[in-house]
Amino acid sequence: MTPNGAIIFALAVIAGAVAAGHFAGLAIVLALCAAFAAIELRARAGKALAWSAAIVAPLAAFLVIVWVGVVGRSPDEMAAGLPGTRTAALVYVLTISLRLFLIALVVQLVVMRFAHATPLHFIRDMAAPLVAKKLLVLTLSWIDTMLHAVDRSRTALVTSGIIAPRLSFRTAANGWILVQTVWLSVVTIAVGRLRDKWPAENTVARLDQVLDTPARPLARADWLWIAAATAAIVMSQVV
Repeated sequence: MTPNGAIIFALAVIAGAVAAGHFAGLAIVLALCAAFAAIELRARAGKALAWSAAIVAPLAAFLVIVWVGVVGRSPDEMAAGLPGTRTAALVYVLTISLRLFLIALVVQLVVMRFAHATPLHFIRDMAAPLVAKKLLVLTLSWIDTMLHAVDRSRTALVTSGIIAPRLSFRTAANGWILVQTVWLSVVTIAVGRLRDKWPAENTVARLDQVLDTPARPLARADWLWIAAATAAIVMSQVV
């Protein structure tokens, strides 16, 4: 499978999840994702499912409390002026949660499918303008730097006694200082890279040589998964 085919497949699944208006249609898209996970990821599929469920679970719990526990009826019943039932509210919450779960799941499946490739190799094989590829690579190169900036800022503020190492009233009251510290660290690092590091290393010119390559054509597996996604979208609209 190629990066371009994976991106098209992911976009098709997301479009199908958004367009599906009923639980049955979302179940068809979920079956497609399960097939993709079983064939392309195999033993690693459980990790993708667990990660996606962990992302959606807090929001699903909140929706259950609001719509099932407090409101007690679905938005459609409210719009129609009907008394409504908690069962309908639960179906509404499950539909919203499943839609969000599918979006998170397909993104994680694609990421794990290309876990063997570096982000640079993945972006190089994409069918995108050279400027967009360079911008994406340079943006991704800041992620680890930003995470280190967060860790260093937090450690410095904990050591100085401004915030506590764990959740506390002092941490909540002085949290804005942590945000400012991280922001200033990130800005300083970005300015340093733009002004000194990247020009000295000739980074942009090197990226031109690495990324300016023809995109890989879609493979047979790409076309099969794209066709399956298209069929799933059609079926989700029919049921």
